[in-house]
Amino acid sequence: MTRDVVGLAFLLLVTVAIFAYWRHTLRAHEVRIDALDVRIHVNGIRGKSTVTRLLAAVLREAGYRTVAKTTGSAARVIGPTGAEAPIPRRGAATINEQIDIVREHVSGSVDALVIECMAIRPIYQQYSQDRIVRSDITVITNVREDHQEEMGETLEQIADSLSETIPRGGILVTSEDRPRLQERLRRNAAARDCRFIVADEAMVNDEEMSGFDHLQFKANVAIGIEVAHLLGIARHVAVEGMWKAVADVGVVRLRWYDIRGRRVLWVPLFAANDRESVILTFQTLQAQFPADATVIGILNNRADRGRRAELFAAMVPSDLSGYLDQVITFGAYEDAVVPAMIAHGYPADRIHRLGDSVDPTLDQILDAVAAMIPGPQGVLVGMVNIHTPQAELLIDYFAQAQAGSPDEDEITASRSPTRAPRGLQRLHHAAAHPEFHPTSGGTGADA
Repeated sequence: MTRDVVGLAFLLLVTVAIFAYWRHTLRAHEVRIDALDVRIHVNGIRGKSTVTRLLAAVLREAGYRTVAKTTGSAARVIGPTGAEAPIPRRGAATINEQIDIVREHVSGSVDALVIECMAIRPIYQQYSQDRIVRSDITVITNVREDHQEEMGETLEQIADSLSETIPRGGILVTSEDRPRLQERLRRNAAARDCRFIVADEAMVNDEEMSGFDHLQFKANVAIGIEVAHLLGIARHVAVEGMWKAVADVGVVRLRWYDIRGRRVLWVPLFAANDRESVILTFQTLQAQFPADATVIGILNNRADRGRRAELFAAMVPSDLSGYLDQVITFGAYEDAVVPAMIAHGYPADRIHRLGDSVDPTLDQILDAVAAMIPGPQGVLVGMVNIHTPQAELLIDYFAQAQAGSPDEDEITASRSPTRAPRGLQRLHHAAAHPEFHPTSGGTGADA
């Protein structure tokens, strides 16, 4: 009996100690967060990582010492100079990672934090906002069909789930363009006494889009401009900052490669895996596809993403048949996906199984792609998911072909002086040209 009492007392002491430690940790976190001038929480279904990067770049360019953190295809911490670093993980990511990032990177000299929401379940989204980020401004990029198991089956339910990150008494900015979903978000914002702002992509002109070195959407840029306006940052400063932002790992870059004597434009569209985003991207890219090129779509189906496989099997005949001349299936679910596409009217002779049911080598994949292109050039579009054995073979092939080119990976690019905020560029210039520095004793232009 005594042993049981001692054991129970020990358990109680351990529980109290853990609770006290967590309370202390959370309180220290709140002190760091509350000391910041600007806190921005970026939520939504698509474009979160991109918008996080753009907003951090806007703030840096305006002189805010800013820390940003993305979660997307590759989690990154982006420091006040724009230099970024990967986030090491020993296990599965949890939303408590956000607290660790703030503890390690947000010091007294940091003015602003831009952080991508990690949570999916509504209860965790609410906790993330109310206890971890405590944002003044929340961005909901858009409302799309994804994560229905956790967030709800309808778009309205998904909008309500995302609304758990709306700041009480703060500001909500969205680029969602459908009136009924805008109204849903507006109503949810009003319930929290939160100002509601729609970032309209029509406000962004083509000249402002011309400075990006990758596929970018006006809706994302519109968010950057609206947030800049809220903070009193000049529009041209915001746009110049966004031009300097390093693109996320999953961004669509258009590059030409040789495949068995065919000139092929590779379009890695894996990060866009909902209906609206994919259709919008095809509409945006179509003008950049050569008129005589054969367009081949890859449906890259992961075994743990059955709903996405089902979605794209329906999309190919109904939404993408006008864009795709041929379709390749990678990964899982080929016995379900192929018959579904045929049943909905996509020609069987234009569908090619190269996934788990075939387990092809890289040479077999390249031979098959080349055989589908009767002319000198084609377009190859990867869709649905990133990781399957066949997609990784193809991605590695393109990476090897790109080796030795002047292009840099995103971490190296983030350290380029040309991407640094204008204030830091001035310091670099002064250090490189001491003859123009007022304290150098030189005879500079201001001497």
